[in-house]
Amino acid sequence: MAPTYHTDTKSPTKSVSLLKVPCASDTVVFEPLQLPSLENTALLPWNALSVLTDPWPGLWAANFQLELEGVEKANTMPSPRTLRTHLPTQLLPPSFWENNCKFLYVARNAKDCMVSYYHFQRMNQVLPDPGTWEEYFETFISGKVGWGSWFDHVKGWWEIKDRYQVLFLFYEDMKRDPKCEIQKVVQFMGKSLDETVLDEIVQETSFEKMKENPMTNRSTVPKFILDQSISPFMRKGTVGDWKNHFTVAQNERFDEIYRQKMEGISINFCMEL
Repeated sequence: MAPTYHTDTKSPTKSVSLLKVPCASDTVVFEPLQLPSLENTALLPWNALSVLTDPWPGLWAANFQLELEGVEKANTMPSPRTLRTHLPTQLLPPSFWENNCKFLYVARNAKDCMVSYYHFQRMNQVLPDPGTWEEYFETFISGKVGWGSWFDHVKGWWEIKDRYQVLFLFYEDMKRDPKCEIQKVVQFMGKSLDETVLDEIVQETSFEKMKENPMTNRSTVPKFILDQSISPFMRKGTVGDWKNHFTVAQNERFDEIYRQKMEGISINFCMEL
């Protein structure tokens, strides 16, 4: 099926889009964007904009009004503006490429991403029940999840990163050296921050800090939407938790699938810290 676009969403030249594969935390990246010249922010609807394939027919209809409001807000914001989305490359409105916008993309290794997504889907009452871990393993590797295949999503952004203004970031690097990654973002945006501000951002965007912050831990979201008695929204945030879930057989099978699907791609992920 050919991709379709929500052509009502136009991107002014100075738009900044923060994109990520689902369940790759973007808060540490988003914080430096809260600068005076980038104060206009909206969540760019990740499923009302366009549809390529939908593994859960009809699921997104319930959120349609909310997402239309997001599109309307994005359209009325003056430039420069910051938009956040999970969209893969083929589903972004053409104007984002035509206007040479800046893109920040956050990727996370597939195994940890699968684990995080599994627990998120368990507690998210809007999404279908993921079933057992064994069942979800099959669902994930087949790409039948929201926003599509992890492999296609990451490959899409990796392959175009040198043709457009794309800063490709890794979740694992953000965990290992957050200050260094924040500095990359600041430089990419053509800004400068003093050491005191950088250190404050590092502190405020640590996983431990965000887990206690109602603005990031989603504790104010009603239980009928996010049931955090099943699994917290801010669960572990570690690198390598996949080793607590994958069986030896699953790990070997996944590695073979990864080799096949990512053949010819020079990207390297850190699997544990």
